Amino acid sequence: MVPNDRKYTRDHEWVMVEGNIAKMGITAHAAEALGDIVYVELPVVGDETAIGESYCVVESVKASSAVYSAVTGTVTEVNEELDAAPELLNEDAFANFIAAVEFTEINEDELMDAEAYEQFCAEEE
Repeated sequence: MVPNDRKYTRDHEWVMVEGNIAKMGITAHAAEALGDIVYVELPVVGDETAIGESYCVVESVKASSAVYSAVTGTVTEVNEELDAAPELLNEDAFANFIAAVEFTEINEDELMDAEAYEQFCAEEE
C-alpha cells in the first residue's frame, strides 16, 4: 500500500513536506526492484541539493542506484540508522527516510499523489 501522506516521483522516490522541510526516501517499489540493500551513501548535513540531481546512492546485491532530489535546498538531517542497517529500506521503505532538506524550491507539477503513483507503477510493469 502506498501512503497518502506524501508525493512520488517517476524515479520511485517519495517526498513528505512538513512546512519548509521535505523528508525524502525511496519507495517500496524501488527497494523491491533493487533487491537486498547493502549500503546507503548518505548525503552530509549542509550539502546542497537540486531538483533532479542525485543526493545519495543506494547499493544492493544487484546494482548501485542514484537517488534523485525532488527539491532544491540544504540537507538538515540524514537517517544515520541506515549506516548500520541499510536493510531498513527493504523492510519498510516508507517508514525510513534518507534525508530531510530545508527547501527553497519544489516542483509540485512533477510529483504524483499515491493514486497516480500506483497507476504509474502498474503501467510500468
